[in-house]
Amino acid sequence: MLSLFLPLFLVFLFCGLPVFFALIAAPALLLWFNGQERDIVLLYRNVYNGMDSFPLMAVPFFMLAGELMNRAGITERLVEFSQAVIGHFRAGLAHVNILSSMLFAGLSGSAVADVSALGAMMIPAMEKQGYSRRFAAAVTAASSIIGPIIPPSGIMIIYAYVMGESVAALFLAGIVPGILIGVSLMVLVRLMADREGLPAATERAGWKTRGEASLKAFWPLLTPVIIMGGILGGVFTPTEASAIAVAYAFFIGFFVLRSLHVRDVPGILMRSGLTASVVLLLVGAAMAFKTVASLSHTPELLASILLGLTENPLILLFLINILLFVVGMFLDAGPAIIILGPILGPIFLDMGVDPVHFAIIMAVNLTVGLLTPPMGLVLFVTSSVARLSVETVARAVLPFLAVEAVIIFLITYIPAISLTLPRLFGFLE
Repeated sequence: MLSLFLPLFLVFLFCGLPVFFALIAAPALLLWFNGQERDIVLLYRNVYNGMDSFPLMAVPFFMLAGELMNRAGITERLVEFSQAVIGHFRAGLAHVNILSSMLFAGLSGSAVADVSALGAMMIPAMEKQGYSRRFAAAVTAASSIIGPIIPPSGIMIIYAYVMGESVAALFLAGIVPGILIGVSLMVLVRLMADREGLPAATERAGWKTRGEASLKAFWPLLTPVIIMGGILGGVFTPTEASAIAVAYAFFIGFFVLRSLHVRDVPGILMRSGLTASVVLLLVGAAMAFKTVASLSHTPELLASILLGLTENPLILLFLINILLFVVGMFLDAGPAIIILGPILGPIFLDMGVDPVHFAIIMAVNLTVGLLTPPMGLVLFVTSSVARLSVETVARAVLPFLAVEAVIIFLITYIPAISLTLPRLFGFLE
């Protein structure tokens, strides 16, 4: 099933069929060719069953919260805060771009939202200060993938739903890897400063300016504190936390900042609803495929193939990293996690790899795949925002992609990077 599904799925994608329909059509055709017409009914019934889940309600709520925050003008406040804190470094605006992405990740959990919100502001600002547009676009694209890693994270919620893991444990496990990626990108920018002739350091902001910027950013930066604090304290579940995030974003936008108006609400609901519907349809389709794959014993067959190559878990992890990186070139992180998680997870679980550790390996790998051609979604969004060709952005982002690849292997072979915080908070033994 898997050997026939993948080529057929890719053919549908290259023909321009949306991912949702490709995920449904490919297994349906294979079942029909195999004379398993009755299982086709099961396939389509599971599309709805895959979406009918209380934990998955967190996905549209977090998307709505991010949309409210963005429309309320919070992006500008985060950038202003980042500028006051680190804007005086060499290539300061590039560092500001990266730090803003790290802070924005705690609000939206989406790489595409990061590129759309920050890119429209930071790319013109960096170009005006003397950066090339391709470099500004590359920094924006490379730092945006931190969004789905630092909590709240949509793909972490999806992985927890599919694999039966704790959302709180996955959220905690993503914090250090996300920060590590951001710091590594800043180090690379500093190393590139002399070679690329990046703008020199600007004057350090005074304490008054920093204080004012901190006050402006205080309410937005409180969002991840409320979300994680409530979840870890047992006050509410991750799904309830997502609804609270919406209420908090609504409160900030309408009553604290007063930058939202009633006329803005229909557009916000429409945009977040459309985005959430795409994600949930993909989840439903992928869950339906998961059912068909389990009926055809695909996980067991793939496990036997992998173990036939080597039984060394370190080598297998290396091979899986390569596989996930390639998959990320063609498939969005959410559907890829739902398809491959149930297939690959049990293999490494039997080898003693912690399931939370493996979840982070998958999530970071597939998120970095958003930067890779031919179908990296972040590349297309960045090229649209920066008004550059996808090929130009893809070439400019290569040094940053290399650094992120190194971080992936560090996360893979040093489990403590991911597991220390979940252990400290008692989610792992």
